[in-house]
Amino acid sequence: MVTIESINREIINCTLCNRLVPYIRLVGKNKVRRFSNDVYWAKPVTGFGDTQANVLIIGLAPGAHGANRTGRLFTGDHSGQWLMKALYETGFSNIATSTSIDDGLILNNVFITSCLRCAPPSNKPLNSELDNCSKYLIHELELLKKVKVIISLGVTAFRTFCKIYNLRNLEFYHLANYKINDKHLIVSYHPSRQNTNTQRLTWGMWLEVFKVAKTVLYSND
Repeated sequence: MVTIESINREIINCTLCNRLVPYIRLVGKNKVRRFSNDVYWAKPVTGFGDTQANVLIIGLAPGAHGANRTGRLFTGDHSGQWLMKALYETGFSNIATSTSIDDGLILNNVFITSCLRCAPPSNKPLNSELDNCSKYLIHELELLKKVKVIISLGVTAFRTFCKIYNLRNLEFYHLANYKINDKHLIVSYHPSRQNTNTQRLTWGMWLEVFKVAKTVLYSND
């Protein structure tokens, strides 16, 4: 029987991608100075959160010195700071930060996952790597039966979700909101430094993503 726990065990032990497995181990060995005293996770990273959630957030991949270090998605890096602050301000988490796997963070009605479970070089996954990892996301989508809203962060997450559901002709743009059967797909830019530092994604634009998600959840549509 497939469960979230069994999927997580398979993810952690996954060695499908010949490029990624040695890369994440190398990153864990050759640490950046600011994390020189940390013991890196340096393994594939699972999804986490409320398994009865109505909201599923799909990111791109673990950060090389974020989740690849801490062992939890959106934890210990810039994107995680933006995500958890927004979730806290909109009532989806108990604290506004995500610094370590034992920081006391509890997600409320949200489950967080990613397209790729290993940090890719230059943050650019190969299509073959995304294909290898897609089975884990497919299983999560099947098991998280109460999900009503999917939030895709960035174009890769958007395209990966569309490919899984064979959705064609959907356009990627920030705050796109597509009704798909009994679910809504909300599209967002990824809260990467590249987007936030250039103001392509402002704080107001970002917070609106989660406000729209709450509106969808409490509407009759």
